[in-house]
Amino acid sequence: MSRTPPPRHAGMVLVTSLLLMLITTLIAMAMFRGFGMRERIAGTMREKHRATQAAETAQMFAERWLITGNNAASSPVVCVATLNANLGQGQICSNSLATAAGGAVSVPWTGATGPLGTSYAPPGMVVAASAAIGTYARAPQFFIQAAGPSASGNGTVFRIDAAGFGGTDSAVAVVESTYEVSSGVVDRGGL
Repeated sequence: MSRTPPPRHAGMVLVTSLLLMLITTLIAMAMFRGFGMRERIAGTMREKHRATQAAETAQMFAERWLITGNNAASSPVVCVATLNANLGQGQICSNSLATAAGGAVSVPWTGATGPLGTSYAPPGMVVAASAAIGTYARAPQFFIQAAGPSASGNGTVFRIDAAGFGGTDSAVAVVESTYEVSSGVVDRGGL
């Protein structure tokens, strides 16, 4: 009986299998890394959206505050410090936010003597220092500047800047509106 010598490429199956397993592992790692990146992007977009909603809420509150009662008739003052937080208080400023903050405006707004603007936390908003699900890092805030009489002369124009925060201080949105209050228009809470 004659013996056949073993084939010379008997170890090629093992080498090929190891290479295929390495390639599959690299592809799987890239896929999982991509999933993590997508999750971070989705989380960032969610927080940006929450910050924008918070800023818009403060902006709408400021607009409503202007037409409630006698607020629009109050004399503008130079604003240099924070106002009463969350007591329905606001203030009409004669200076702009950039002037009050000394030039470059960053959020949260601060002036020479401290924080600027009015804080407004809508009912149900949870503001917490720790980033927990459903909480906000800071209450939204707004700053109202008197911009002068309207073009028709029948009212006053105001510039409203509002800032909102998401779950962290790095998730910030700022919105701005120009709002006209006509003379004699007062919202007394009815429809």
